Amino acid sequence: MDRERGRRALEGGCRVTDLSIVIVTWNARDVLLDALESIEREILGRQDEGRIEVETLVVDNGSRDGSVEAARERFGWAEVIALDENIGFAAGNNVGLHRAKGRHMVLLNSDTVVLPDALERCVRYLDAHPEVGVVGPQLLNPDRSKQNCIHNYPSLATELVPKGLLEKLLPGRYPSKRYEHPEPIPVQAVLGACLFVRKEVVDQVGPMPEDYFFFLEETDWCFRIAQAGWRIMHIPDAHVVHIFGVSTKKKIPADTRIEYHRSLYHFFRKNRSAGMAAAIKALRVTKALLYVIIRGPGALLSGKLRDRFRQDWIVLRWHLRGCPRDEGLRQVRGPAAKETNESSDQGGSSR
Repeated sequence: MDRERGRRALEGGCRVTDLSIVIVTWNARDVLLDALESIEREILGRQDEGRIEVETLVVDNGSRDGSVEAARERFGWAEVIALDENIGFAAGNNVGLHRAKGRHMVLLNSDTVVLPDALERCVRYLDAHPEVGVVGPQLLNPDRSKQNCIHNYPSLATELVPKGLLEKLLPGRYPSKRYEHPEPIPVQAVLGACLFVRKEVVDQVGPMPEDYFFFLEETDWCFRIAQAGWRIMHIPDAHVVHIFGVSTKKKIPADTRIEYHRSLYHFFRKNRSAGMAAAIKALRVTKALLYVIIRGPGALLSGKLRDRFRQDWIVLRWHLRGCPRDEGLRQVRGPAAKETNESSDQGGSSR
């Protein structure tokens, strides 16, 4: 691959776009503006030889908080695509991917802040390693401590064994933030809050799977990409801040947990087997029942435990009612729902 062509060259008199930045957002005006400001400061304002050519596409999932108007007024260089309703994280990103012209694309949460040279490092890595289809940077909390930003495919092992124990016993197979990684490492999947993918991969494998509304869509996508023969890498020296405190997970936790379970069972049915999905569901129901029994007495004494008990009970009740489709985050679809749910952005898989 000709790296110089990717960074600066002109083709037919038109400058090549190295990177298309796709930001999906929903009722996240303030953090969206912070994200765009960081792009303007760290990427567009860069004048040295490390500068890359970018385009930014903001896909608004029917916000009612003035996000569209504010983004268009303050950041005229960004293309803002205003949708009438919340179509979900994957479908929203696919709107942006369809419009993107870059050699590479990055799905970027609206609740992120780009740090110096972060996106450029990921682009340079993709240019230097043509066998790599997806990369993800190290996500940081606002205090600059590390976030988990590496995913493993759901499996029987991840359901039966605590995640922390797997990370300690098998750090090569289950890498995590608990270990320092001086060099890029191969992983199974990266978090959708900041996920780079080369255009050839999207052309070959297709866009993000839209059969998930929220959660595990990027994991499923990485699964398909890996099956197609591409490598997936974590880039530890590229840093992006992920606010993480304004996500739907923080605002409506019970609905979020329901949606995660729905996505989990779908992943197993789609990529493992129907029998495995049924076994995982039985295991999860058993866990939910035990949590309700164990936390019940404590809920009478502690507000925090009362809240956890309420969430556990809602998840258990959803299972006992047959996992109805009209519960969970799917209820935030459409303008009417967004008027009554003043939660935060859908602009990323804030797991």
